[in-house]
Amino acid sequence: MTATESAIATARHAARAAAEKLAEDIVAMDVSERLALADIFLIASAPSERQVNAIVDGVEDELSKFDLKPIRREGRSGGRWVLLDYGDIVIHVQHEEDRVFYALERLWKDCPVVDLQLGDDTSAKAAVASETE
Repeated sequence: MTATESAIATARHAARAAAEKLAEDIVAMDVSERLALADIFLIASAPSERQVNAIVDGVEDELSKFDLKPIRREGRSGGRWVLLDYGDIVIHVQHEEDRVFYALERLWKDCPVVDLQLGDDTSAKAAVASETE
């Protein structure tokens, strides 16, 4: 079994919203064969708690346009690792230090990566953001 088309589409919308808020290292993994709870894990990171929360706000705002609301939200008050559970997609927005420490990509390395179709402009935005900090 692979991720559903609707889960992939949702992940792409969420990834674009995260990229607009200058999220870094946006990755999606198809966990459907290993995990019955979700089809896709979307992971993004940011260098500060404020940026983590801005990314979360951007993702929630974008997905609400499609009448999607998280079933569960955890970690918002700390701003270090926020989890948004949309059922078929689980979004992890982590502070870059926590992302390195917990290494979710390493834990799920056997899962295929989903093409988010973000293009080169997202990489350019991230590079510009890092140069201005």
